Amino acid sequence: MNTQPKVAIVILNWNGLKFLQQFLPGVLQSTYPNLEVVLGDNASTDESVTYVKSVFPSVTIIQNDNNYGFTGGYNRVLEKVDADYFILLNSDIQVKPGWIEPVIALMESDNLIAAAAPKIKAFAQPTHFEHAGAAGGFIDKFGYPFCRGRIFFEVEEDKGQYNQSGEVFWASGAALFIKKKYWELSGGFDEQFFAHMEEIDLCWRLKNMGYKVMYCAESEVYHVGGGTLDKENPFKTYLNFRNNLLLLKKNMPAAKAAAIISLRLWMDLLALFRFVAEGKRKDAWAISRAHQNFVRKLFASGKTQHPKSNNKQANLKGMYKSSLVKDFFIKKKKHFTDLDQDLFY
Repeated sequence: MNTQPKVAIVILNWNGLKFLQQFLPGVLQSTYPNLEVVLGDNASTDESVTYVKSVFPSVTIIQNDNNYGFTGGYNRVLEKVDADYFILLNSDIQVKPGWIEPVIALMESDNLIAAAAPKIKAFAQPTHFEHAGAAGGFIDKFGYPFCRGRIFFEVEEDKGQYNQSGEVFWASGAALFIKKKYWELSGGFDEQFFAHMEEIDLCWRLKNMGYKVMYCAESEVYHVGGGTLDKENPFKTYLNFRNNLLLLKKNMPAAKAAAIISLRLWMDLLALFRFVAEGKRKDAWAISRAHQNFVRKLFASGKTQHPKSNNKQANLKGMYKSSLVKDFFIKKKKHFTDLDQDLFY
């Protein structure tokens, strides 16, 4: 009888045949004993589902009837998966055989740990961290997300400087470990987000309930990144700016959220002008559309998908009490270790 918790690796796919051919064989070589690998498909029109069925019959396939985005796709697929732990894994990630065991051991050590992520490095440059996760996620007082190993566009080389596991503010959705009971308790992803920052919202909601989010340095994965939306894509710019404001509205106490959002709208305008100066007019317009959509949502009637926590038991570990924009652009603090560590909760 297997006494280890059951783990399900769930890969959400949309026309990702190339990545499945490249990386799924490595995922199936994972050494964790009580493991199921699931392909959740968002109504792909390529041959990816046919390929997996024929070449990897051990993989469970769950097909959605439409493309519901990252958030809606995972919500629908995970309703049909039975496991103690879910690993939400991007299709463009290379793993090593023993990558699961250290994370599960860490999460099993404390019932308050709800979610975790491994060290995420760049597939194209394995000596360096990868933008979407690096060595654990943090957030500043104005809601700007950043990572140990990546602040804004500045990505660090991995020299072992972040080899200590510990508590963080958010775990990357590229390789997100989460206990099923906490996925269900939180209500899963908020589908307003569609894609981008939905995992930060999920982790923030869990932390508002008093739970912990961890970074596990003993596990490494390698992420291609930009597999669905390239980082220069204006739609990605739109989602990032719109969703960042949604994050604040949903997860901060109402009065504080109102004050921070008012400041953020002005700060975002500086980014808009910067895009205009660089000739990136589509990105500038994307910020304007993001603000318009956010304001419409503010005045929209109806119940939100996830009620806001009263924040009385909130776990703020990993929040930075200062301004990342000021530290990075004015004080030229480019690395996580340059930041004043006393200013973290």
